[in-house]
Amino acid sequence: MSLTRKFFVGGNWKMNGNRDSIDKIVSGLNKTEINPETDVVVAPPSIYLEHVKRSVQDKIKVAAQNCYKESKGAFTGEISPAMIKDIGLNWVIIGHSERRHVFGESNELIGEKVAHALSEGLSVIACIGEQLSEREAGNTNQVVFEQTEAISKHIKDWSKVVLAYEPVWAIGTGKVATPDQAQEVHSDLRKWLSDNLSVDVALSTRIIYGGSVNAANCKDLAKQPDIDGFLVGGASLKPEFSEIINARQ
Repeated sequence: MSLTRKFFVGGNWKMNGNRDSIDKIVSGLNKTEINPETDVVVAPPSIYLEHVKRSVQDKIKVAAQNCYKESKGAFTGEISPAMIKDIGLNWVIIGHSERRHVFGESNELIGEKVAHALSEGLSVIACIGEQLSEREAGNTNQVVFEQTEAISKHIKDWSKVVLAYEPVWAIGTGKVATPDQAQEVHSDLRKWLSDNLSVDVALSTRIIYGGSVNAANCKDLAKQPDIDGFLVGGASLKPEFSEIINARQ
């Protein structure tokens, strides 16, 4: 973990929760002591975005889980960056593996969505990651580099982007990349940024890890020099999320 990159912990609630359970999660978060050198962003389902924004303390930011590449129009079921901004939010997750592999979003579309979100003034958690078959075939770097390239060609200001490496085989499975496995990919990604963009971008961009992160493994992962935080799924719905937030303490 770099001393120059602020630790970042995101909570992706996915399609989970109701008003009662969300109020309990928010109550726990509001009681959590958070180091000022840690950014915390939670992403509830879109129907609860305003409710969470009103009830969570300012020390925690709120993100949408997705957005489209247009500002308005006949796109049933989608929300736009302009709408996200309109309710006072500044973050969005784009390119999560479930968007890629359940809903069929391509690298090209994800790049276009990142471009539009940034142009509208949002900060983006941009997700990348390989499937198990790709890792077993030795193609992890090829896959994540291609995904990163599709995103990076649309980015001018990397201070508005957090890159989230989430190996698909570790998401929600209980399997987790070992600290060494995760560090290896993060290090290779940082080298890719250095070789293809600039040393400054490589050194300043936060690369966070996602994939069955929990209270038991977060501290060992957080010790790795190129892991700058986490994007947490299921555990972000539980009290242990507070421990993950403070993993570097």
